Parts: sequence; structure tokens; C-alpha cells
Amino acid sequence: MRVLIVFAHPGRESYGAALLATARESLLRAGHEVEVIDLYAEGFDPVLSAEDWADYIPRTDRLIAKVAPHVDALRRADGLVFIYPTWMYGPPAILKGWMERVWLPGVAFDVASARKKRATGCLQNIRHFAVVTTSGSPWWWLRLIRDPGRSMLVRGFRVLFHPRCRVTWLQLHDMNHRKPRDLKGFLAKVGKRLSRFGEPVSKGKRDEHRTSEA
Repeated sequence: MRVLIVFAHPGRESYGAALLATARESLLRAGHEVEVIDLYAEGFDPVLSAEDWADYIPRTDRLIAKVAPHVDALRRADGLVFIYPTWMYGPPAILKGWMERVWLPGVAFDVASARKKRATGCLQNIRHFAVVTTSGSPWWWLRLIRDPGRSMLVRGFRVLFHPRCRVTWLQLHDMNHRKPRDLKGFLAKVGKRLSRFGEPVSKGKRDEHRTSEA
């Protein structure tokens, strides 16, 4: 399976970097073809400019041309993995900006055909989606406020993927108060879960639309 990892963390020696290394290694060991987009390392510009906005619908091809390597990587992937720290209840701005600039009309979705209709997905190639993230907030607080970052990705954007896309959500809460053994344990959990990334669901199970969680 071709897996695209999109990594968003500015620290080269961070725990996030360790999560990236673990994820990549586990996927490669499982026999997958892995491509990594490291947004901070490549200095990706997340800003949708006024010129881009003017071209967004009438001349989308111009926007696609500006980020063609990213669009190509997204289109050829069978699996997609996001690795990032949760900041301000969601992904870092650079990752959100990457989605705004790369997940374009005709690439990720088709614009709704009429009022009261939603956009339809174009990323039918994505059959497996995983998020690996950390957060300073405790799990109960995020649940209380309806976990906006998770809701955006799992409920809002999952509909753009294949109808039977499987979603895996792996999150380490209370990040600022974790002990070394907790960090090591989460790395092991990420490695174990991603080593099974893309495995078919056993016959008779009906959880392919559900979200698995750490």
C-alpha cells in the first residue's frame, strides 16, 4: 500500500519527531511504500493569498500547478497519516493551511451542486486514514467541548475519502504532565497500531466506518 505521511512539527528533536520516526519505521516494516511530507522542514507556505482566492473556483488549475508535487502525492496514496501536536484545539496552522492550499476543488472535493447540499469527495483512493497527535488538555475536557480538532478531521473531512475508509485515531492527552514511561508506551502503541495499518477487516465485522482509538 502507498502511504503518505504529512508531518507538522517545528522541532527536529521533539517528541513529535520521534512519533514520525516510529510511524515511518513501522509502516516500512509492514511492507508499505511510504512518502513523507515534512511541512516545516520544507518551509511550506500555508497562506492562501488574495490572488489564489480570486482563482480558487474559476481558475483552480493555477492553484493546483503551484502545489503540484503535493497534489500528486495525495492522489497516489492509498493511506494517509497525519502526525502533529494539537494546538488551540486543532492541528497547527501550517497543516490546516496545507489542506486549504492542496485539498482543492477537483482534487479533494467537488463543489456542492446546489443550496443545502454538501461538497462531494474526490479522494476515493484514500481507504485508510490515521491521525497521531498529542495534546496538553485532558481527554475529559476535549470530550466536554466536543473535541473540535477530531470532529473536523473525522466527521468533516473523512467524507471526502472512500466510503469504506477506515480511520484510526491515536492521541496522547495531558502531554505536559506525562512521565518518560508514558511517552515510551505511546510510541510503542503507535508502532503496534501502524504495523497493522491497512489490514483487511475480518469477515462479519462491521466496524469499517468506525473510529479506532488509543
